[in-house]
Amino acid sequence: MLVFIIRRLMQAVVVMVVMSALVFGGIYLVGNPVTMLISDQASEAERLAVIRDLGLDQPVWQQYLTFVGKAVVGEFGKSFRAGEPAMQLIFQHMPATIELALVAMLLAVLVGVPLGMYAGLRPDSLRARGIMTVSILGFSLPTFWVGLMLIMLFAVALPEWIPGWPRLPSSGRGPTVDILGLKLSIFTAQGWLHLLLPAATLALAKGALIIRLTRAATREVLPMDYVKFARAKGLSERRIVGVHVLKNIAIPIATVTGLELGQVIAFAVVTETIFSWPGMGKLLIDSILLLDRPVVVAYLVVIVFFLVMLNLVVDILYSVLDPRVRLEAQGR
Repeated sequence: MLVFIIRRLMQAVVVMVVMSALVFGGIYLVGNPVTMLISDQASEAERLAVIRDLGLDQPVWQQYLTFVGKAVVGEFGKSFRAGEPAMQLIFQHMPATIELALVAMLLAVLVGVPLGMYAGLRPDSLRARGIMTVSILGFSLPTFWVGLMLIMLFAVALPEWIPGWPRLPSSGRGPTVDILGLKLSIFTAQGWLHLLLPAATLALAKGALIIRLTRAATREVLPMDYVKFARAKGLSERRIVGVHVLKNIAIPIATVTGLELGQVIAFAVVTETIFSWPGMGKLLIDSILLLDRPVVVAYLVVIVFFLVMLNLVVDILYSVLDPRVRLEAQGR
């Protein structure tokens, strides 16, 4: 196991180096941030002073080496727009994104696993077919459309049509509570109200994936000998499903859920933009529009590092849940 972790960490270092070079080079080929930050009425002396202050007067290769040297110690420069360290901005917006992603994946698992198991246990029933039809819609509908429809339905239409129906907030994060230096909204009632619509938007597609995965895993496990043996022993159907079936389908579900969590954190940009959710995704969009290079690079480096570490955790968790993986690793 230790050799496996060391090997994966070395691969992560290579991925981070290659990614940083590609991102840094790609960003420097797009636009000139000076034109976004300096007024057209500014003098040439003021223009040159801003370029010098931002370090844009140096050759690109020298800027990249400076960037790498500072990135090793977690410094990515200051935001062109805010004048604050880029990493500080990322960390200020990170709790909102992680909070949204965790709630969305929790909803997806709590809804997807029971529905997927039901569809797998009774594949020919009308309810199971309805569940699978809904899962197809979850895959097919674009995220931005789902978000807009939820806003129209729960923030506009239903409160107008039904007296007393609560109007869910369609933008912002609501009040937050400081916990260990992190600003979290899940510990306030208004925070949950602001969280429901964006979390449901993200949970729809992920829940559809978990439904289909759970159904397939359930159908694969049911014909296994240990399930037949449990039935032959006279165990109740609830115990067979809750212990023997659920325990074995938990392996692929845990793996996919962990990987999808990383995807949600990295690609919640559209949802955060639609709901004006103050997370890293909205920060990225605002920074791209203003060509705020330090923030964009810092965001991408942090996200890639997070995804690599999350994949490592998922691999370790997989080996804990399935002893066969450990035996194969020892055999190698």
